[in-house]
Amino acid sequence: MEKSEADVRQFLARFLPKLKTWGIIYLNRDKNIAALTQLAITASQRDSIIQSLCAHDYVETLESLMMGSSNYLWVFGKEIDGKEVYIKVAIGEPSSKTICISFHLAEYPLKYAFK
Repeated sequence: MEKSEADVRQFLARFLPKLKTWGIIYLNRDKNIAALTQLAITASQRDSIIQSLCAHDYVETLESLMMGSSNYLWVFGKEIDGKEVYIKVAIGEPSSKTICISFHLAEYPLKYAFK
């Protein structure tokens, strides 16, 4: 699903304050857990990386079957110590935590929409 840079900025303007207010849930998938060791970062450093997302980090938006029809999964990438990291997040339900589905080393080169 193609999004404009303004769409991404609008998502981040909702996602980041909600993250700071309600927090974030990380899915405990093996590759997400392994990424902290592979990147030599702590869980709180991972939080800071997600809080630093910007429109230039945006890759794509996916429709979410698991998050309900009104929610989308937003894919971003970040370079950490020369390694590309794949980050997939969702805004979550109203008055609840945001969600991080993926935070792991990219399995293929990411194509950034606005870089």
